[in-house]
Amino acid sequence: MPPANDTTNYDETCPLLRTSNPHTTEAQIAEKPKPTPLPKGQLAALCVVRLVDPIAFTQVFPYVNEFMSDLHLTDDPSKIGFYSGLVESIFAISQLCSIYHWAKISDVIGRRPVIFLGIIGLTMSTLMFGLSKSLASVLLVRCLGGLFSGNIAVIHSVLGEITDSTNQMVALPIYGLTWPLGSIIGPLIGGTFSHPASKYPKILGYQFLKNYPYFLPCFIASVIAIIGVFLGFLFLEETLPSKRICKKSGSSTASTNGECAIIAPALPDKPFGVSKLLSIPIISALALSGFTLSYLATSFDVVFVLFCYSPIESGGLAFSASQIGYSLATAGAIAAAIQLCIMSYLLRTFESAKLYNFCMALWPYTFLVLPILNLIARAGSDETTGELGTATIAFLWVGIAFVLMLTKVASLAYSISMILTKENAPNAASLGQSNGIVQFAMCFARSFAPFLVSSLFAISVEYNLLGGYLWVAIMVTVSFLGTTMSRKIEQHSAKTIG
Repeated sequence: MPPANDTTNYDETCPLLRTSNPHTTEAQIAEKPKPTPLPKGQLAALCVVRLVDPIAFTQVFPYVNEFMSDLHLTDDPSKIGFYSGLVESIFAISQLCSIYHWAKISDVIGRRPVIFLGIIGLTMSTLMFGLSKSLASVLLVRCLGGLFSGNIAVIHSVLGEITDSTNQMVALPIYGLTWPLGSIIGPLIGGTFSHPASKYPKILGYQFLKNYPYFLPCFIASVIAIIGVFLGFLFLEETLPSKRICKKSGSSTASTNGECAIIAPALPDKPFGVSKLLSIPIISALALSGFTLSYLATSFDVVFVLFCYSPIESGGLAFSASQIGYSLATAGAIAAAIQLCIMSYLLRTFESAKLYNFCMALWPYTFLVLPILNLIARAGSDETTGELGTATIAFLWVGIAFVLMLTKVASLAYSISMILTKENAPNAASLGQSNGIVQFAMCFARSFAPFLVSSLFAISVEYNLLGGYLWVAIMVTVSFLGTTMSRKIEQHSAKTIG
């Protein structure tokens, strides 16, 4: 960051971290900067804390349609998706209302208290979800969960504050593993432990679990969250520059490599307001494209579960909750492999903005593959029993693995968006709010995407629009529009560099 007595005017064309000074020689410029030592302890603690959210969020997916069916809200199976989409939308709407406020509060009181308060609230709401017996109670607890999950932008800001441009290519793939890892564990918990009394009567045949068949997966997710809070409290340090305390001297400090460096008395950077941040072209482009990315990714997650749950004759695959859980766990394993094996290479090899644009261009094809899977199921099902042959099942799982691989490569855009936001934030004090704006846009899309896409799926099937595949045509169209929006990021990024 520029020194306090530097009177130069800084705008959106100035990088967040200055890489040289006016007295730097040509030899020093040509020399490759030495990577800053990665704060491994801080990164590990942050990953543990981050793991809580995807586990609590995704453990619902395998059984949410079955849950809505058990509430006897409708006699028409094709309309179950309407209610499951409503459950997901209310979560995102609540998150939308809180995300920017959490980010702004964390810029004042610090990152740690906001993160821990959010996780504790998410833990309690997850536990109450398993005890819900009506649609009203389900919507209420999901609303509370969404409000407390608004701290995601704060967690992203912590990652930005413990890394810099020399080590983020190593840190980001490690941090990026938390969501796919959580999306492996969560669906496995949800698919394995829903209706435990009927699945495991000798071990878990308790009357309480018969009355509340979805309590056990929520309880397990809550226990993991409590462990995450405990470990985070012990090991996660405050990263907000104005709140850091040097353990050696007890003074406020600034550091990127873990060493204590006492800050000289100076005026801190002032955070930009929302209107000023949005006037920066690259920030507004990131928010707009983030909106599209979140809409597409959320829509796919919702429609994929609904597609797997629906009968074959209704355009689905007729999977059980356990099979849906396994498919979602497969998706998480694929995402983890991508993050671990190729993410770091991609970040080192390709420019972030171009890589982001490539990921966005994959979304149309993810939706196009789904109806092909249904056609395979239709062709391979027995006319008498409706059961699928061994070869058909094998083809289906290969197809599922392929489409999930496409979605996980496309979803790398989330991680790249974090890098682009950090690189283009006008100053360190505005990093939290910059992340808040981008995450707000993403949550806004997530607030109505589940309801919209599930309703579109139901209408397409019920009225046999385009053979029941109208939802595919619309999502592919939206995906192509999303690629045009992502190009603006590359354009503005090129202008900034120039």
